[in-house]
Amino acid sequence: MERCVGVEWELEKVLQRFLSYGESSERSLDQLLRSVTELREELSNAALQEVPLSPALSLMMSQRCRKIRETVQRLASDHKDIHSSVSRVGKAIDRNFESEACAVVSNGAWESREKQQLIHSAIMEHLYQQGLLNVAEELSQESALRVDTSFKQPFLELNRILDALQTQDLRPALEWAIANRQRLRELNSSLEFRLHRLHFISLLSGGPHKQLEALTYARQFQPFAQLHKQDIQVMMGSLVYLRHGIVNSPYSHLLEMEQWADISEQFTHDACSLLGLSVESPLSVGFASGCIALPVLMNIKAVIEQRQCTGVWSHKDELPIEIDLGKKCGYHSVFACPILRQQTSDSNPPIKLVCGHVISRDALNKLINGGKLKCPYCPMEQNPADGKRIIF
Repeated sequence: MERCVGVEWELEKVLQRFLSYGESSERSLDQLLRSVTELREELSNAALQEVPLSPALSLMMSQRCRKIRETVQRLASDHKDIHSSVSRVGKAIDRNFESEACAVVSNGAWESREKQQLIHSAIMEHLYQQGLLNVAEELSQESALRVDTSFKQPFLELNRILDALQTQDLRPALEWAIANRQRLRELNSSLEFRLHRLHFISLLSGGPHKQLEALTYARQFQPFAQLHKQDIQVMMGSLVYLRHGIVNSPYSHLLEMEQWADISEQFTHDACSLLGLSVESPLSVGFASGCIALPVLMNIKAVIEQRQCTGVWSHKDELPIEIDLGKKCGYHSVFACPILRQQTSDSNPPIKLVCGHVISRDALNKLINGGKLKCPYCPMEQNPADGKRIIF
């Protein structure tokens, strides 16, 4: 992040210089144009009167020609200085970022048509999820990747409802929530109630002439009376202040605009859960993970090359070190053997020793000596058969 800020700072300075240069050059050129126009008018008047060019007019012409040359030279010099600032941005990028990032990826990792299609599919899913439908369709045509209608239909519906919520139109979201009421209840979701609540609040903001409509709409809260009793009581209490204005009452918090952003976020989360989609696109998650892991991989790659440790990293399906991507990227339990530095699998599961330490089965087999196993972390000797497999 610090490296990005360093480059951004250099770029900001260049942009400021470009802006300053543009304003300065525009003022200078405007002055020159006015000066030349005035001089042209004087010459035209002299020609119409058929009088010889006066010494004063000749001096004025020479002065203005000299001023034009000086202005052009100054603008050219300032423009040349900007080039040096632009070159500093390039140097900042080279200084802060590694140009050979592909060194951590084996050659031909993405050359096969199957893997390219997977990349295109991930990109299109991201575009659909972000609502960039036209871009996704264009990519589908250019990459010759056929997209099933059933694949993109959920994204089309999601973006249609989210676009409506951005314009404070609750109708599409309410229709969707009512149609999926049972499934939302299975998720213990309060989405439908919050949508009804927000619609009721929008009626309250309409003033006293909306009071009867708000009372009629309050019947929609009946199925939620048991779970959201307190919220319903608050909304009913706000009706007392309707004639004086909710905004000037103790219930003014009901009109906060942040509720629209919150309801959009909850709708996205619940809808993705029902549709079996992730809230964040796999492409964005992979990109964020790569940004965290790449500097570590570049460092270990440099160490391996410096120490000439060939064969330590085969580029297949394991890494020479563990990389912590943070809790945000933890989607399932993972155990890496502290001895072999390999992630365990079904064929090589984690084994808990009698002493309580956990290693992989492959590491256990390699540590057996004379039918006995000595724990690599404590001096306890034990029977390898006493180890128990751990299932996360």
